[in-house]
Amino acid sequence: MNTKLSKKKIGQRIAGLRKMKGLSQEELSKKVKLSRPSLAQIEMGNRGVDILELQQLSLILGFSLDDFMSKDFVAGQAYEDDKPISPEGSEERISAPTFNAHKFKNVLLYILEKCAGKPNVGETVLFKLLYFADFNYYEMYEEHLTGAKYRKLPFGPVPQNFDGIIMQMVEKGQLQRVKTDYHGYPQTRYLPLEKADLTELKASEKETIDRVIDQMSDWSAVVISNYSHKDMPWLASKDGEEINYELAFYRDAPFSVRNYGDETEEQ
Repeated sequence: MNTKLSKKKIGQRIAGLRKMKGLSQEELSKKVKLSRPSLAQIEMGNRGVDILELQQLSLILGFSLDDFMSKDFVAGQAYEDDKPISPEGSEERISAPTFNAHKFKNVLLYILEKCAGKPNVGETVLFKLLYFADFNYYEMYEEHLTGAKYRKLPFGPVPQNFDGIIMQMVEKGQLQRVKTDYHGYPQTRYLPLEKADLTELKASEKETIDRVIDQMSDWSAVVISNYSHKDMPWLASKDGEEINYELAFYRDAPFSVRNYGDETEEQ
């Protein structure tokens, strides 16, 4: 058996076979006794498959191991090119996000305008509000809101380069950093000193942010952190590594913000 296939190619083939069998990720993961995040990582080419897992997959998906590992294997033409498989089985939507610092600052100011007066909204809650605004918008519209990159850290997703952005905004008099005490714990808060430029936000972007604020801005740091830990992008990412926006398309209720209709079973 030739085992020189890349993890990406193996993931593409498994995703293609799963879809041809009409199985959702949830259904296949249960049959092979893998977690759904692990299966998602395999299909995206971020995780390898050991021989026992591959044997189990071959029994359920009905393929020969020798054929599967062959360079001539065909599981349906749609899955046999070198393009990455997206979570819905279509071509890759968008390349790596491009960070829009100006948009990020305006989103941050807008959230703070709405939430800075709430005693629970310290840095931990703010990080989650930014994360869900970015990932919900990407799932809904297949476009990036701010393009910020988030890393999986113990207390939840954290936007990279946040401290640098905050330093710039403090120096320009756009916001103020305040150290407080909240229920006996130290808390870092941010107070807006100017209003967001709403001309920089499309109606769909503002609507997405408002929904996140309405749903989560009253949650405590513990509650919103625990909630973020159950979101598929978090679950399927490795500790300390960047969280892939494409994982938003693997979400289930209550995290998914998009009505996939007939596509739901393909997630």
